[in-house]
Amino acid sequence: MLWSKAFCHNTVLLLSLWFCVEAVPIAVDKTEVETPEEKLEDTGLHYDRYLREVIDFLEKDQHFREKLHNTDMEDIKQGKLAKELDFVGHQVRTKLDELKRQEVNRLRKLIKAKQDAEGGHGALALLKQFEYMNHMNPHTFEVEDLDKLIQSATNDLENYDQKRHEEFKRYEMMKEHERKEHLKNLDEEHRKDEEQHYEELRKKHADHPKINHPGSQDQLKEVWKESDGLDPNDFDPKTFFKLHDTNGDSYIDEQELEALFTKELEKMYRPNLDEDDMTEMEEERLRMREHVMNEVDTNKDRLVSLEEFLMSTNKKEFLEPDSWETLEQAPAYTDEEMKLFEEQLAQEESNLNQKNSDLQKQKEELERQQEKLNAQKAELQQAVEHMQIIKSEKANAAIDVKG
Repeated sequence: MLWSKAFCHNTVLLLSLWFCVEAVPIAVDKTEVETPEEKLEDTGLHYDRYLREVIDFLEKDQHFREKLHNTDMEDIKQGKLAKELDFVGHQVRTKLDELKRQEVNRLRKLIKAKQDAEGGHGALALLKQFEYMNHMNPHTFEVEDLDKLIQSATNDLENYDQKRHEEFKRYEMMKEHERKEHLKNLDEEHRKDEEQHYEELRKKHADHPKINHPGSQDQLKEVWKESDGLDPNDFDPKTFFKLHDTNGDSYIDEQELEALFTKELEKMYRPNLDEDDMTEMEEERLRMREHVMNEVDTNKDRLVSLEEFLMSTNKKEFLEPDSWETLEQAPAYTDEEMKLFEEQLAQEESNLNQKNSDLQKQKEELERQQEKLNAQKAELQQAVEHMQIIKSEKANAAIDVKG
């Protein structure tokens, strides 16, 4: 779906519930490329499609579009924008009703599938995931539906980064767990060789040029020189902002901000090398983006305005930043967390083994019952055949008597 820049500007006010156009890769000289095609980033929410379709149709209503443009974020959070749904045109309301019925039907299918898979359990837990709409009214899209959608998307997006960090932590612990398990299956000689190889890879990964503090003057000047092809001595924050506001909406969004870190990440991570993990690279990118947003995004709307950006360039953190602590210097988990993780894995494995054992016993019991049924069936078949023989003998005897 293509999105206009006017709509991207509206998203500034709606707490970035949906993301604007994807930024141009910062390693490309923008003077030599055409304007990129705009596309909407997936929010990562399980109701992402429904959210985008609702916003798409609301944006087509002139009254709602004007209210969205002129409403501040606190009013949006308090549900004042949702009340404007009563003034939306009939055609848009009809389409929103249709979208809701389609979404309700999708949710019903999901619930039925979960009930079938879990023997009728888990439906209530699944319903907790559907708090972004009033499912008690499955037919029409009302003010309550829009309010729930805004509140749910706001809360879910605010927690989205934290969930990504938790997933990464689990990824790192699983990777370490599997490495240890692999070492257990090796003899002493091969175990030493494997440990030595592992340490060599760690040293190779750590051997990289200095990483500039994300969002600092040094870091942005490097982008200015290496990516934009400009003289560092001519660095101008306002010009830099306009160069990297790739969709021209007067804000640097999260995707445009993350693109600024590509050069720094390329110092540490190279594809197809054993010592460099691309999953770790994306976690490092997320850490950099969160750090800069915390320092620059003063109104916490997940967007950087020109005013916020220029203010940040006068701070000590921009001019004289501390060194940046990379992932290898800041492990994703503690020893205690790793211990708990391995205990959980052991418990999960024990539960699975018990379940497999129970299933095996059930299988054996079913097989015994089947054998018993087969034996009974064979006995019954023999009895029927015996009765047929007796019946036939009696019939033959009667014929002989008459003869």
